[in-house]
Amino acid sequence: MHRLPSVLLLTTLFLTGCADSTGQANDQAQAPTMDPMNQYDHSNNPHYSHTDTSKLNVPLSEWKKLLPEDLYYIAFEKGTERAFTGKYWDFEGIGTYACAVCGNVLFQADSKFASSCGWPSFFQAERKEAITYHEDKTFGMVRTETTCGRCGAHLGHVFDDGPKPTGRRYCINSVSLEFIGKK
Repeated sequence: MHRLPSVLLLTTLFLTGCADSTGQANDQAQAPTMDPMNQYDHSNNPHYSHTDTSKLNVPLSEWKKLLPEDLYYIAFEKGTERAFTGKYWDFEGIGTYACAVCGNVLFQADSKFASSCGWPSFFQAERKEAITYHEDKTFGMVRTETTCGRCGAHLGHVFDDGPKPTGRRYCINSVSLEFIGKK
């Protein structure tokens, strides 16, 4: 009889995607070790660049041809990967995180922190224009969606429960990111 509130709570936490950064225990298996070579092939994507910050206006039909199915789904159908399954949720490395769609630099690795929510979390974007913010009222909630400031790809959401100095927690899909390690 008392199962309904528990089901509603679990459903709400799943749909908010990273709504609680307090780090509840996780019984799921540990994610496999990150393979830095497991990146998308961008050789056929003429829009991919780590230095060009100009806004792109690419039709969805072109993105659909250029991108792998999982990346297109997350980026342009606003999908969400399952918690604790993405390649970067617990990855630690020195370098930069860029948009997997267009290469726009989004975060430095030193702004990443362990929020224990199951998605990569960052407290600060690389630069003001790197990310665009939108009100998201899906699933009966009010959240702030984050998209790439260059190509408009869905990245995840930002919350106001992160660490100092910003107090922000950018909760980002691993699929939306590419790690560029320092050489």
